[in-house]
Amino acid sequence: MDKQPKEELKRSLGFWSAISIVIGTIIGSGIFFKQGAVLDSAGSSTMAIAAWVFGGIITLTGGLTIAEIGSQMPYTGGLYVYIENIYGRILGFLAGWMQVIVYGPAIIASVAGFMSILMTNFFGLGAEWRVPLAFITVLAIGIMNLMENKVGAAFAIVTTAGKMIPIVAIILFGLFFGHEHAFGQTVAEVHKATGGFGVAVLATLFGYDGWILIANLGGEMKNPQKLLPKAIILGITAVLVIYTLITIGILKFMPAELIHTKGDQATAYMATKAFGLIGGKLLSAGIIISMMGTLNGKMITFPRIVYAMAKRRDLPFSGFLSYVTPKGKSPVVATMFIIVLATIMMFCFDPDHLSDLCVFTVYCFYMLAFFGVFILRHRNKVERPFSTPLYPIVPIVAILGGLFVLVSEVMNDFAGVTLFIGIVIVGLPILYIVKRTDVKRMETDHAE
Repeated sequence: MDKQPKEELKRSLGFWSAISIVIGTIIGSGIFFKQGAVLDSAGSSTMAIAAWVFGGIITLTGGLTIAEIGSQMPYTGGLYVYIENIYGRILGFLAGWMQVIVYGPAIIASVAGFMSILMTNFFGLGAEWRVPLAFITVLAIGIMNLMENKVGAAFAIVTTAGKMIPIVAIILFGLFFGHEHAFGQTVAEVHKATGGFGVAVLATLFGYDGWILIANLGGEMKNPQKLLPKAIILGITAVLVIYTLITIGILKFMPAELIHTKGDQATAYMATKAFGLIGGKLLSAGIIISMMGTLNGKMITFPRIVYAMAKRRDLPFSGFLSYVTPKGKSPVVATMFIIVLATIMMFCFDPDHLSDLCVFTVYCFYMLAFFGVFILRHRNKVERPFSTPLYPIVPIVAILGGLFVLVSEVMNDFAGVTLFIGIVIVGLPILYIVKRTDVKRMETDHAE
């Protein structure tokens, strides 16, 4: 495999593939399962809607900021490449290491874990089937992505279109057949709930997470300088509108007290009441398809980070991990590597806990990227393919939003945060060992 350096990834992804990957990767379980949690923390329907909007605005400002950076660095690797080019090799490596070892496998395991809960309920299976079903699904989607990247992109388009069916049904039925007031409802037992508006926004950010993964495919896009910013901005904006309409639709159909009581089953309850038992089953099927699309987006993108790092010989066994198939140009070994790590996460951690820690870990490096736009503007005076609008207000809002996420999670789960930060820092001795091995090999080759 070390003799395959000329094999490169194929630039074949167009606009619809890119925007489908953005939307499909974002819309997963969060919007369907977080309605009760957001409402409980916000305390009223008005503030719950505001939390989803505010979370979307934070995400959009981050997307607008990253889009400027991505347009200047349209390469495979995304955040890993951005941080390295702005801050240097050490922080760049840690950004890649974080995504390869912590964020990527953990978020895949988390989404698969949530999905397996729905699948066991859908098929009437026991809880002991959850982890096996999660593993089988991740393996199947991973194998599909061992083929040419067009296959995974086509699946993204199909699942994105498929997931819109239950979403449109919830929105239309709630808006036109709901008899509650979406705004102004309160939760009488809110004093028993934890958090506040800030915690409500934090809960929505898991629903919005995943948008940056399209940046990992910069090296496989047609005209990425223009396509990458467009896909990020339009994709996030579309999701923000969809999430807001879903929340209003559910609140118009169900009283706030009932949503509070049903918790993460509120959306499924609405479907059953609106469309009967068959409708509830169909909604569950739609959500499963939605989450499969999310998993597919992550299985497309995370192996590209492994590939990009291996091409720079930043990982052990880089010769194997950077291998791509001669025909399909797919990073097959990197894909299998992510599947193995995700499987380990499935068996070792709870999906709900993983989802919170994933958001915290990735936002540590989002913050570096948000600050990076100021550094690049100072460093590069040339005209940019894309410029963040309302600069510097938008990047400042993104930074404040990121700071809010970090402080909230540290206060909420200090032990978990410490564990994940520790795993990231472990990457430093790994980098030292890998580079020292490379130097010794080069010295040996020179001597021969």
